[in-house]
Amino acid sequence: MKTKKILMTLAVSAMTLVAGAASKPQSDMKTFIDDLMNKMTLQEKIGQLNLPVTGDIVTGQAKSSDVAGKIRRGEVGGLFNLKGVKEIREVQKIAVEQSRLKIPLIFGMDVIHGYETIFPIPFSLSWSWNMDAIRESARIASQEATADGICWTFSPMLDIARDPRWGRMSEGNGEDPYLSSAIARAMVQGYQGQDLSANNTMMSCVKHFALYGAPDGGRDYNTVDMSRWRMFNIYMPAYKAAVEAGAGSVMTSFNVVDGVPATGNKWLMTDVLRDMWKFDGFVVTDYTAISEMIDHGMGDLQQVSALALNAGTDMDMVADGFVGTLEKSVKEGKVTIAAIDRACRRILEAKYKLGLFDDPYRYCDSKRAKKEIYTDEHRAEARRIAAETFVLLKNDGQILPLKREGRIALIGPMGNTRANMPGTWSVAATSDKYRSLYESMQAALKNKATVTYAKGSNLMYDADLEARGTMFGREMRDQRSAKEMLDEALRVANDADVIVAAVGEASEMSGESSSRSDLTLPDAQRDLLTALKATGKPIVLVYFSGRATVMTWEHENFPSILNVGFGGSEAGDAICDVIFGDKSPSGKLTASWPKNMGQIPLYYNHLPTGRPLAEGAWFTKFRSNYLDVDNDPLYPFGFGLSYTTFAYGKPSISSTTMSTNSGKLTVSIPVTNTGNYDADEIVQLYVRDLVASVSRPVKELKGFERISLKKGETKTVTFTLTPEELKFYNQELEYKNEPGDFEVMVGPNSRDVQSLKFTLQ
Repeated sequence: MKTKKILMTLAVSAMTLVAGAASKPQSDMKTFIDDLMNKMTLQEKIGQLNLPVTGDIVTGQAKSSDVAGKIRRGEVGGLFNLKGVKEIREVQKIAVEQSRLKIPLIFGMDVIHGYETIFPIPFSLSWSWNMDAIRESARIASQEATADGICWTFSPMLDIARDPRWGRMSEGNGEDPYLSSAIARAMVQGYQGQDLSANNTMMSCVKHFALYGAPDGGRDYNTVDMSRWRMFNIYMPAYKAAVEAGAGSVMTSFNVVDGVPATGNKWLMTDVLRDMWKFDGFVVTDYTAISEMIDHGMGDLQQVSALALNAGTDMDMVADGFVGTLEKSVKEGKVTIAAIDRACRRILEAKYKLGLFDDPYRYCDSKRAKKEIYTDEHRAEARRIAAETFVLLKNDGQILPLKREGRIALIGPMGNTRANMPGTWSVAATSDKYRSLYESMQAALKNKATVTYAKGSNLMYDADLEARGTMFGREMRDQRSAKEMLDEALRVANDADVIVAAVGEASEMSGESSSRSDLTLPDAQRDLLTALKATGKPIVLVYFSGRATVMTWEHENFPSILNVGFGGSEAGDAICDVIFGDKSPSGKLTASWPKNMGQIPLYYNHLPTGRPLAEGAWFTKFRSNYLDVDNDPLYPFGFGLSYTTFAYGKPSISSTTMSTNSGKLTVSIPVTNTGNYDADEIVQLYVRDLVASVSRPVKELKGFERISLKKGETKTVTFTLTPEELKFYNQELEYKNEPGDFEVMVGPNSRDVQSLKFTLQ
């Protein structure tokens, strides 16, 4: 009886603490958590470090059992991928009413590019180069997710990707650290807002720390090996930018860094993240990353769990390593209680900052769920933003925009699929509410023209391969023969004035565990396009892709190509806005598009070689080149056409010298809309450090501005350069600039630039 009375007293004290938590100023967080932790047993502290998965949406093969029992016993700190206010409230109720200390759970989800209102996949979204739009997409995602009970998102993904064979290029921002850093700040600001404890903001999670986007062979989860100089100059800046923007959590990556898995890498998690960057949030593993260290050869589950905790990892996602082994490791002296306390405190601080101790049900308002998810306002914003991302790659003969007249044949496997419109990593999507491209075209034409659809082909001839690329409800395999489908397509095509061919990747052909060794258009679709070309009808390719693909054959054979990536829930309507001329395409690529697979990896900001190929040359013996293809991409970084044309005037520079201490200079260029459509243009500034203590890239993005120009209008775009933009990490990993000569370049993409020079003194 005496023991029971003590436990009841402890529970009442904890409930009193919980009730008053968020009513105190933030400065009282330490006192509150100190008091709570003084009442926690070692097992309860370890329980806060445990993140199992529940619900019917999972990202891997493991699935924890007896979740409710673990919550009652204080063995769970949070859950993820559980959807719905009702379900989340029921689980939270177990934590705050049936566990001893009533500590609330944190609920996370892969809200990657929207909740039910889905925005373009991150790679496509980056093509907008519009930080306001990107920030707004994250804000709306936060509003909808929190209205449905979620307070933590595993986003943004900030892995630089220079090898498009890696499927998760779709989830990042391309190849450039400067642009990705700007997007990192916008996403964190959009998710977290000005007040993390507000019930319409949620905590962001930076991933995957670190270097996950550079696996050998482009194969997911594979080895990453690079110099620290490359790490800090190319791969680290975006993560650092998100940390500086206040991201509340960071996720470890699956790969090794300097031979040690990131999850157990003390240099990465403590020396860099904590000590160098001053990150004060918590670190969570990726899915089963702790137990996967066993296969990396780092020891058994107890050993790798201790390795992760001692490295600075705070929360174990799904592996059950912390909750299953840390108590034993304490007894054996392999981890300290102080290390567990540090990790536990970080988790509790996150919950405090989210306001969960003040009101554990603050994200469980069923009225919000009914009013704030997939609203007309959100859908309109998603449609507007999606239209800004589409990249016009080619438009010979000005086939686009199409007029709303005559007979249009929409042909291709991507033309009438709702489920594939949102793109990969849209786990909360409700695809039955979304329109396919065919349905959107029917609505957009408003009986002014006719549109007829034929699938034409499957994605590819190999049914097993197609099944691997259309998982999670994206299946679209047609059981008719290839001849039946092609014959139907040709009948539809021959009866039309113009053909719109919807081809490319299905949504799950890119994304996690979707690496591809061949990035050309799959065989069945290529045969379909060949047959359609033979009709002699004008053809517009509407090309879906979640990565940079090899489009050399398409570029050589078709006059008009609109790359739409994956535009989200409103993609169909947004595509129609552009192809029928209601909006002019304005997106620009954020990765270099290769001419063939042999050029990969290919990126614009490469280092110079001692034997460079002359500009415009194809092959010169004993130069750095190929026998069978030139060195240039098919489409360069920053490239994108418009329905109008833009004329760039002569750039000017305010000074040819700048001081390393407090100097600055401006670069200005007039841009004129010389065509017949109002449109947006993305003006880009690049810099080259001509002489330095280490070899420097041939050019680096250091500024960009998206401007709107009415036809005939001229605007002067002015960029400001300071010594800060000229800093880099030298061989000793000192972040500094060096006096000397620089070239500054400005233009519509990384290739077509005009140059000026200045000296840093």
